[in-house]
Amino acid sequence: ILPEELCFHAQQAAEKALKALLVARRIPFPWTHNLRTLLDLLVPAIDPPPEIQAATALTDYAVALLYPGVREAITEEEQKEAIQLATDVVCWVGSLIQPD
Repeated sequence: ILPEELCFHAQQAAEKALKALLVARRIPFPWTHNLRTLLDLLVPAIDPPPEIQAATALTDYAVALLYPGVREAITEEEQKEAIQLATDVVCWVGSLIQPD
């Protein structure tokens, strides 16, 4: 797996989780890959903790595969951080969405 692909999918996991939470809360959202935009929509109803706020760093990876060479090579540390951030978001959202 290329580091760019791994980080792209980490961003996608966080994005889809946040969108699932917005849908569950019936909060409309724009067509965006920007995690800050999605988190800001939640703030009136939910105050995301700092580790979830930190996941906005994943937004840059949304286009990493589309524009190769635009940024420096992704390090192993960045890969690990991306996985952790995405995991944090998915787990946090999972704890908030209650099945009917």
